[in-house]
Amino acid sequence: MAGLAQAQTAATGAGQPYPTKPIRFVVGFGAGGGNDMIARTLSRKMTESMGQQVVVDNRAGGAGIVAAVLVAKAPPDGYTLFAGSISTLATNVSMHSKLPYDPLRDFLPVTTTTSSPYLFAVNPALPAASIKDFIALAKTPASKINYASAGSGGGNHLSQELFKTMTGANMTHVPYKGAAEQLTALIAGEVQMSCIQVQVALPQARAGRIRALAMTSEQRLPVAPDIPTIAESGVPGFEAVSWQGVVVPAGTPLVIVNRLHGEVAKALLSPEVSQRLIAEGTTPGGIPPNVFAAYIRSEIAKWAKVVKIAGARAD
Repeated sequence: MAGLAQAQTAATGAGQPYPTKPIRFVVGFGAGGGNDMIARTLSRKMTESMGQQVVVDNRAGGAGIVAAVLVAKAPPDGYTLFAGSISTLATNVSMHSKLPYDPLRDFLPVTTTTSSPYLFAVNPALPAASIKDFIALAKTPASKINYASAGSGGGNHLSQELFKTMTGANMTHVPYKGAAEQLTALIAGEVQMSCIQVQVALPQARAGRIRALAMTSEQRLPVAPDIPTIAESGVPGFEAVSWQGVVVPAGTPLVIVNRLHGEVAKALLSPEVSQRLIAEGTTPGGIPPNVFAAYIRSEIAKWAKVVKIAGARAD
């Protein structure tokens, strides 16, 4: 521990080990969303364990781009963290022709925080009780299936484009302003199907307002073991999950990156946090920085292919 403290002191150039002042945790969306809630949960636990305040700073705008640029330009000293996501760290690369930051160049990955699948659901009026039923219906010449997303270009939208690509289903995209509007549209029958974050959709499926056909994860969820995955329902290899993670400005000393990784992982694995996340259908993260870096690269490549095939653009 003494060696770590000395290394942190040398890395920060301060007279005391890192941290010596409050840490800003930047979130690219407004209060109350998924990114914000996990950031606030982590900030409380990290404040307790690090001896300095970790303060959430909501900088909504441009689907997370405003916050990403702010953090990319911040001093690389460990006092500015970014609550990144599949959108800001992966899909934006392909969706924007002039993205004002580069996830691989401008940030150093710390760790993942959460990942969760989408629930593939249909309006109860649609005559499909399984993924195989749905694919068969969506391939008929007379079918007119509209699907909702929480906005163009995010993981939610592209997961459904991936499904189209892998199955040949004929579906038309209808973007909404957020997950709440997306769910409302499905319940009301404005659209016939949608992939919606499991935390939002599962209660509605259990209440019978929508019909759950499958999960987009690789494996079934412990919280919903009765719902099969798309992969086991006739589309082998299909996987699409929403994920979040912490990154810091490029150039941040690795000893600080490693310290932050340890603090975030410890917070995620605490019983009060991990049990709540799992009960909501979310998997806690905590992977090492180098593994997270490789994952970001793989996600950028994966979704670039989907965007190219779908012809989707955000600008």
